[in-house]
Amino acid sequence: MAPTRTGVEVGGRHLVLSNLDKVLYPGSGFTKGEVIDYYARVAQVMLPHLVGRPATRKRYPDGVGSAEFFEKNAPRHTPDWVRTVTIDSPGSTKNRETIDYIVVDDLPTLVWLANLAALELHVPQWRVADDGAPLEADLVVIDLDPGPPATVVECCQVAQLVRETLATREWGGLEVWAKTSGSKGLQLYVPISATPAERSSAFAKLLAQYLEREHPDLVVSRMTKALRPGKVLLDWSQNNAAKTTVAAYSLRAREQPSVSTPVSWDEVAGCRGADQLTFLAMDVLERVERHGDLLSPLGSVRQRLPQVL
Repeated sequence: MAPTRTGVEVGGRHLVLSNLDKVLYPGSGFTKGEVIDYYARVAQVMLPHLVGRPATRKRYPDGVGSAEFFEKNAPRHTPDWVRTVTIDSPGSTKNRETIDYIVVDDLPTLVWLANLAALELHVPQWRVADDGAPLEADLVVIDLDPGPPATVVECCQVAQLVRETLATREWGGLEVWAKTSGSKGLQLYVPISATPAERSSAFAKLLAQYLEREHPDLVVSRMTKALRPGKVLLDWSQNNAAKTTVAAYSLRAREQPSVSTPVSWDEVAGCRGADQLTFLAMDVLERVERHGDLLSPLGSVRQRLPQVL
């Protein structure tokens, strides 16, 4: 059967959307049309977290549970109005010296990617300049990943430890913001002034090691699987310039259309159940109506990383 196509105008661009009734989340019946609608409606708060950041897409052409693939290079059919930047990629698994990344700077690009079943969008902790040159890191991210039987409840406990530690003078009096991963854990963000990725990564590693020493029954800083049951891994490695983290407001490829959702510190402190901080697409749209973007300070706050021994 030939795909059904629908022409629409989005932000002054003509897009052809296809197969809007196709179910991409079999566990809930959530369709491709609903995926596109979600991204179009959340774009106002999501785009500030995507603008200027090369995007890696995780695509599910036949829906969650079917074959998926990570895509970094812009596909050959990319419209000429979609911004792309060419970035050196030595050691690429595709044997490329460079990669032409898509940068999601506007609503038409976001909708175009949603139409390609790019359910998940992942971005680095740095942006590119107007000419496409990579800039230094402007975020430190701490990914909190629970090792079963630990859950997001333990992640919330560790998140508060991170916040309390970074607020001290020794650690720079830094402010921290939180979001769910949209899966099992939490991710914490520290907006920083321009800093080489090597230094921001070293800072995150030092913090993880410190909290592991202070709270050995709850925190682990090493990837070794045997060390992780019942503890929360403070994954500092996503600050490597080559790594990416799922973007705020991105859908996740779970049974239900869950979302990587900004949360308040009151919500973190009040978390008592494993499913308490699980938010689906419609939940997030309602939260945005009530709260706006809880991560909006990431766009304006800039903090200097301290020299920590």
